Amino acid sequence: MYTQAMDTQRPQAVPGRQPQVSAETVQAEQRFEARIAAGEFIEAKDPMPEHYRKTLVRQISQHAHSEVVGMLPEGNWITRAPTLKRKAILLAKIQDEAGHGLYLYAAAETLGTSRGDMTDALLDGRAKYSSIFNYPTLTWADMGTIGWLVDGAAIMNQVPLCRCSYAPYARAMVRICREESFHQRQGYEALLTMMRQGTEAQRAMVQDAVNRWWWPSIMMFGPPDEQSPNTAQSMRWGIKRISNDALRQKFIDAAVAQARELGVSFPDPGLVWNEARQQHDHGPIDWAEFWRVVGGDGPCNQERLGARRKAWEEGAWVREAALAHAAKRNAIAQAA
Repeated sequence: MYTQAMDTQRPQAVPGRQPQVSAETVQAEQRFEARIAAGEFIEAKDPMPEHYRKTLVRQISQHAHSEVVGMLPEGNWITRAPTLKRKAILLAKIQDEAGHGLYLYAAAETLGTSRGDMTDALLDGRAKYSSIFNYPTLTWADMGTIGWLVDGAAIMNQVPLCRCSYAPYARAMVRICREESFHQRQGYEALLTMMRQGTEAQRAMVQDAVNRWWWPSIMMFGPPDEQSPNTAQSMRWGIKRISNDALRQKFIDAAVAQARELGVSFPDPGLVWNEARQQHDHGPIDWAEFWRVVGGDGPCNQERLGARRKAWEEGAWVREAALAHAAKRNAIAQAA
């Protein structure tokens, strides 16, 4: 999942004092908690706590923004793909990502928000998208590396979301995960071709791309569990099923085996097998860089937001025309 941490702490009316809540609200929340504990799915029209709804809007809209912004670094290489086959594959992948954004915006709209409100929140800085998309794509090998590592990390995050307690989100994720799995295989195949059939310069290009994308990829899982006060609440509500650190560890263990087959190494001297844990240890992650990029100071933050702002403004006439057409059809239907 292309997400960062979210504030899921219950708001307080007075500092240090919980806000007063009616008995009816308490009972409604208890019924909701009982449904979550029983493993039931929550539908759009079902009663739900307001903070559960707001948390979902924040998470799903952030996920949708990430899918759409994620088209930009790859779109940069459509006209420079080395073969017609690779261009067709890249175009299909970018089209899939646009569709993922559409599914997710639609899922968020079932919670009472609008696509316009979500986009406004992104453009004025109230909403975020995954920090991974604020890094530049410098070579063609970046396309394969994004598919292998970035989409691979996304799949690790997204598969548990197919069991998210909010049913419209969970249903959207089933199709998204199928397509993301295909993207990951496409990326790995592209790198494997370069490593086994390419020149020495192409193999060096792949290793350079892996060096640049490895650390941002493992940052995609969010901050360590002890620094993420949101994880416990999201897991209690069934929005999140597995913690940040557990997902990150699972991804690292899988990626090491794939890298060995590919013939590349990761830029982490601390990445070693721990026999006692039966997992890989890894070196320290630069969380200062993570928070700097999330805060807007990444290599391409301004470029990415500028592109989204330009597209939104230039598409205003399309939205206006669609609304006018819908109003006309509605008037005709009412007159009939």
